[in-house]
Amino acid sequence: MNLPKDASLARWASKPADTRGRLHAEAPAPTRSDHQRDRDRIVHSSAFRRLVYKTQVFLNHEGDLFRTRLTHSLEVAQLGRSIARSLRLNEDLVEAICLAHDLGHTPFGHAGQDALNECMRDWGGFEHNLQSLRVVDRLEERYPGFDGLNLTFETREGILKHCSQANARRIEQREPGGIAQRFLRGEQPSLEAQLCNLADEIAYNAHDVDDGVRSGLISMEQLQAVPLFARYHALTLAQHPGLAARPHGARRLLYDTIRRMLSDQVYDVVAATETRLAEVDPADAQAVRTAGPLVGFSAQMRAESTALKRFLFQNLYRHPQVVQTTELAQTVVRELFAIYLERPQEMKPRFAERAQEAADATALARVACDFVAGMTDRYAAREHARLTGRQLLA
Repeated sequence: MNLPKDASLARWASKPADTRGRLHAEAPAPTRSDHQRDRDRIVHSSAFRRLVYKTQVFLNHEGDLFRTRLTHSLEVAQLGRSIARSLRLNEDLVEAICLAHDLGHTPFGHAGQDALNECMRDWGGFEHNLQSLRVVDRLEERYPGFDGLNLTFETREGILKHCSQANARRIEQREPGGIAQRFLRGEQPSLEAQLCNLADEIAYNAHDVDDGVRSGLISMEQLQAVPLFARYHALTLAQHPGLAARPHGARRLLYDTIRRMLSDQVYDVVAATETRLAEVDPADAQAVRTAGPLVGFSAQMRAESTALKRFLFQNLYRHPQVVQTTELAQTVVRELFAIYLERPQEMKPRFAERAQEAADATALARVACDFVAGMTDRYAAREHARLTGRQLLA
């Protein structure tokens, strides 16, 4: 048996034995906890494999070493596990949420998400957290007895990290007292879910610095204006004088700066969260929900992380080269969506069949949305070229 012992977890952690279970009852696995089982189902899902060809910042064809949604998710999970272990939280639950949090993301990163949301404006909109939930609840087709992956309440709640009141009410109607209830009550999710949200931020700030410098769109000289980067850059140079002048030294300097930045952010989160937990002293995992946000940075680290995020937005995400590619990617998404609304038979058979069964325009639009959202970058580009005769993304 390899079941985790609840006694090793803090009293405010989500205990495997206290899971609120699955939408469809299943017998427990003999060698895995329910949250370990969730993690394994996510890793074996089709949606998880597709993340390897979905954009983080740079499109898949722009370079082999840039992060994709898959490598991003793995880095988020690694950070999440490290912090969870220090805080004695449910590490398996953290890993499951981190690995699943981007399953519903579109091709072409946030550009694709924005374009698809615009396309769905008259039919309920599009939001990738909701789509990730839709993937694990319905769109995956692996089991004979139910749609989706049938994950536990705790994992599904962590995946749904943002939700409007309107969407929360719709989910609550389908699932009374379920994962959307906290948005209606103004409560917090589990500590594990809070941790995954922060690990996501830490990971993308760090790896976007790495990818941005690698791409040549931002430089280490520019990053000296960011206190969080500049401090650890100086520490590395102080311990390794002359490193930048050595062959390939600039690359080592960048890696070591990011490594130090990541490590201290992790230490900061652990210390700041332990302080808040000691002050609030929640009796159990349920008491966490009404205590306000507990997992987070110190005030200084939060300010420095926000400054880094602002720098990346202004200098990397809004760089003319990135914007130009973004506009082409959004054209691909918009035109594909329009084509599938007009000619649903162009979709893969199982989506075309769903389109035939659609009761109204809203249902048809959601089928087209599901199909486009599930595409990889290269599949979307290839399908767009096939259907329009124009090659927008080489």
